[in-house]
Amino acid sequence: MSTDSEIIERSIDDPGTFSEIFERHVRPVGGYIRRRIGSDAVDDVLSETFLVAFRRRAAFDRSWASARPWLLGIATRVVKNHRAAEARQWRAFEASSSADVVAEPPQTASEARMDADAALRALAPRIAALAARDRDTLLLHAWGDLTYEQIADALGVPVGTVRSRLNRVRRQLAPPGSRGATRLTWMKKEESDAAYGTGS
Repeated sequence: MSTDSEIIERSIDDPGTFSEIFERHVRPVGGYIRRRIGSDAVDDVLSETFLVAFRRRAAFDRSWASARPWLLGIATRVVKNHRAAEARQWRAFEASSSADVVAEPPQTASEARMDADAALRALAPRIAALAARDRDTLLLHAWGDLTYEQIADALGVPVGTVRSRLNRVRRQLAPPGSRGATRLTWMKKEESDAAYGTGS
């Protein structure tokens, strides 16, 4: 099976092959966008994301085997043009939240995702108040399921900057009066990242 990098390289001369990139990544990229801005605008943002990717495919870093971090980075920038939709989504999260942050570790992948979503909804006001660059970094980690290195690639920043931003987010999302940084269920992936030398 061809890597994303190989497909994108072929698409320079044969543009139609870029459709394989769309087929491979439309679901995770669409899911990330839907969580950020809701269902109403997801089709427009998803289309714009892949259109930008197609137009910029010649600039894709061929050393990356997967295009997902690149696509999620583009999606994150496109979302910035839909601030009103994202603001509505965070208000909806806050209104629908009746869950507390879960302290016990989830038992399955689906439980982990449910716990992550519940935690984010419970913290919606504070997440919405984060600086945009910190919120982007957090959500690429939590909803984009990217490693520190992949987030760095997606945003075009050093890995150390990603670590610093997530450390700052943990402190800012800590319970009021807490002297420490919060550890939420979606951050469980950080523990496995650290085991491979990618965590902070």
